[in-house]
Amino acid sequence: MEPNIGYLLNDSSRLLRRAFDERVRALGLTAVQARLLLSLDKFPDNNQAFYAERLEVEPITVTRIVDRMEEAGWIDRVADPSDRRARLLHLTEKSREIVEKVRARVNALVEDMMAGLAARERQELMRLLGVVAENLGADRDSLQEAANG
Repeated sequence: MEPNIGYLLNDSSRLLRRAFDERVRALGLTAVQARLLLSLDKFPDNNQAFYAERLEVEPITVTRIVDRMEEAGWIDRVADPSDRRARLLHLTEKSREIVEKVRARVNALVEDMMAGLAARERQELMRLLGVVAENLGADRDSLQEAANG
């Protein structure tokens, strides 16, 4: 029986999540905390709803995580000047060191994941996965249009 591409992608994703969890746990973080820190670094000055969507968790979950991380001094909440009900999230100076450690762990994980692939194979894999992601995104967009239309 020929391997199913959907199964291979899903199983690879599961293994990648597990490896990520293990590596950030060694830093004293949960996977969601680490992903939030990386998202705050890459997409600063957004509200909690934005990060909840990026992390694919409920907004209340982000609120609880942010509460703990704010108490630890890693995240600041500031009033959103365009919406007085919302709060924008920012990394603190204290969190910069842990963000760099998480990023180093992620980079090492990517190297481990790509071991045995030549540079051109890595580029081709990235290109092909980009096409797959674009196709899946287009499918999601068309489903949303159909639901709204």
